[in-house]
Amino acid sequence: MAGRAAVKANSGVRTLQGVDKVATLLLAMGKPAAGRLLKHFGPEEIRLITRAAAELGPIAPTQLEALIEEFAAQFSNGASLFGTAGEVEKLLSGVLPPEQVAELMTDILGNSNRSIWDRISNVAEGVLATYLMKEHPQTAALILSKVKPTCAAKVMAHLPPPLRNGIMRRMLTFKPIVDETMRNIEKTIHEDFMINFSRNMGADTHAKMADIINKMERDHMEEVLQSLTTVRPKSAEILRSLLFTFDDIVNLTPRARTALFDQIPNDRVVLALKGTDDAFRSIILSSLASRVRRMVEHELNGKEPASQRDVLDARRAITDLALEMAGRGEIELNSENDGDTYIR
Repeated sequence: MAGRAAVKANSGVRTLQGVDKVATLLLAMGKPAAGRLLKHFGPEEIRLITRAAAELGPIAPTQLEALIEEFAAQFSNGASLFGTAGEVEKLLSGVLPPEQVAELMTDILGNSNRSIWDRISNVAEGVLATYLMKEHPQTAALILSKVKPTCAAKVMAHLPPPLRNGIMRRMLTFKPIVDETMRNIEKTIHEDFMINFSRNMGADTHAKMADIINKMERDHMEEVLQSLTTVRPKSAEILRSLLFTFDDIVNLTPRARTALFDQIPNDRVVLALKGTDDAFRSIILSSLASRVRRMVEHELNGKEPASQRDVLDARRAITDLALEMAGRGEIELNSENDGDTYIR
């Protein structure tokens, strides 16, 4: 990612795309002509153009001329432009109502004065941890060294110990970064993380819904999914892929199952296994240490009665722990099983 930032820094001329071109032409036209055009844009379009114009920066005469030719306009002055928030405010003044101008400028200045690190610090730590686990450790170390300490500490708790320790070592050996390089890195991080984060809000909604459904009774879970399948089949398919129930524990790798059951009290294992069939029970028992397995088998053979509520609560507690461990990167829920497979 840092490499991409360096390429942008060395490319010299900024490539104008989409709304940047519109903002450039409006600034070149001046207030009267631009004002007549702005009246034909919707509020959201004006907001996008305003933000693009405020962040436009310097536009070379040759670049402006090429843009004008592209739109087949007859401009001949070829003056350089430098888009600023002040220029945008002048352009909008008298064209839009004062309250709308004030709202737009507050939005722009608020975003420009708020650093990328402040914005990242307010992202859910689980989401940020997932992003960092896909990045190079040096990039992850840089981001965690810049966000708020409270945020960094929470994110660290979600990272696997080897990655967490490596990032800490890298943070201790950082050397000062040149301002221009840091600006380019910040811009790249903004594009890679913040923009993609906004685009993925739909996926985040499915994840939240899956978390809720995971905590439902099995019958209620199936009822909800059947109802969704009728009206929103795609969403139902996504949700099913995100769900993890007690029955799915047998599809974990043997190593993941062992790591999970090492943290579960014996009496809870006994309760959770009541009412399960022999094939399912055998796979779970194989994940236990020999001494624990003998104790659990003895309790199960005693056929001590237990309420259905207690059994379901025990199973839900085990499932919740598996989800928490997966969130911290300690086990994988969707890895290919290299051991026993239970077919229901």
